[in-house]
Amino acid sequence: MSTRIEVVADPVRDRCLLTTDHLSPRRLPGSAGVVRVALVAAGALLLAGDDVRIEIAVSGAVRLEIVETAGTVAYGMRGGSARWDVDIRLTDGAGLQWYAEPFVVSAGADVTRTTTAHLDDGCTAHLRESLVLGRHGETGGTLRTSTRAWLADELLLAEDLDLAPEARTGWAVMGTNRCLDTVTALGFRLPEAPQTLQLERPGSIARQLMHEQHLSTLMS
Repeated sequence: MSTRIEVVADPVRDRCLLTTDHLSPRRLPGSAGVVRVALVAAGALLLAGDDVRIEIAVSGAVRLEIVETAGTVAYGMRGGSARWDVDIRLTDGAGLQWYAEPFVVSAGADVTRTTTAHLDDGCTAHLRESLVLGRHGETGGTLRTSTRAWLADELLLAEDLDLAPEARTGWAVMGTNRCLDTVTALGFRLPEAPQTLQLERPGSIARQLMHEQHLSTLMS
């Protein structure tokens, strides 16, 4: 099973089909041409053995805005592990905006997190991912992330991060920081800034490291 959000543009009222699994999507009021959907945990998350899959499909001249009502905490897993996989497909001029709340990896957690995105030409995605390694006073657990994005069937972005405790403390990774805040643009570019990497094709990654998540200025 998957949590699924499927949106299709319609001249009268944009259609929105929602399927609940680990997360419960709920439609919110939105303006013309914009469909807003809240993601609400349907139970305790994230625990050992959880396999969370979120599928997003948007078609036509409409923008989907995903709103998270709270952050997610991956709890200590006592030798177990969990997954969090997101699959995004945008076609026919669709747009996606998803400014995620913090994803906290507690001590003893072991999480694999993947994002896969396929965009047609003319589609855009604006995504924020805020990773916090440990709750206050903790050394966070293990997190490995993988991101793959295609624009018009050509690879736009491929990134793998190993944020296990033994790998992330190097100066070229996290150093003494515990928070990694990332804003990714696909199908368009963010403004030039010191913290922004422009991709070879239309797309950008803006990234900040900090010890406390509230110090991030990426979305201010």
